[in-house]
Amino acid sequence: MAIKGIPATVGVSLIAVALGIILGLGLALMKMSKHKLLKIPATVYIEIVRGTPMIVQALIMAYGVPYLIQNQGAEFRWPDLVIPAIMVCGLNSAAYVAEIIRAGLQAVDSGQMEAARSLGMPHAMAMRLIIIPQAFRIILPSLGNEFVSLIKETAILSYVGVVEILRRAALWNASEFETFPAYIGAAVCYLMLTIPLSKLVAYVERRMATK
Repeated sequence: MAIKGIPATVGVSLIAVALGIILGLGLALMKMSKHKLLKIPATVYIEIVRGTPMIVQALIMAYGVPYLIQNQGAEFRWPDLVIPAIMVCGLNSAAYVAEIIRAGLQAVDSGQMEAARSLGMPHAMAMRLIIIPQAFRIILPSLGNEFVSLIKETAILSYVGVVEILRRAALWNASEFETFPAYIGAAVCYLMLTIPLSKLVAYVERRMATK
């Protein structure tokens, strides 16, 4: 049954979105930097990831990377395909989260930084204690929507052998020849995850709009 794939879907999504936020913050700061050695690599990475389908990235990570390493004379196989799945989802999410965070940072009133610097705070400390917390408050709904989107996008991972919701449905269909119930069941499982999360994100957004 497709419902048995929910733990894998949720697990991959949670770890990937956490990885995406951490890397996305770094990429956003790099892209906003005045130093080209930081700005250019971040910009190129974001453009490449956002400009290529996630299924292609998953296939490269799951099968292309081991092939490349083996061609160099080293024996390599992923011990579990969940590992490249998490990496792909996290790295893909990071590119989108970076743009969300960058927009949030730019939305914070520039006077906040000026006030912090006038109090003697170094730029890095002002960013850490003043700007970034305010930016995260602004972008929290967008990060929630990114998590919802990531849950749906994990369906792609079935093509690289990860046994998540869609893969469970496909395996059940292959064994029982129940095509319609199998894939309707998968759709219901995704709805069971995304609808409550979407409602939660909308609730948080409304609460924040009243403050």
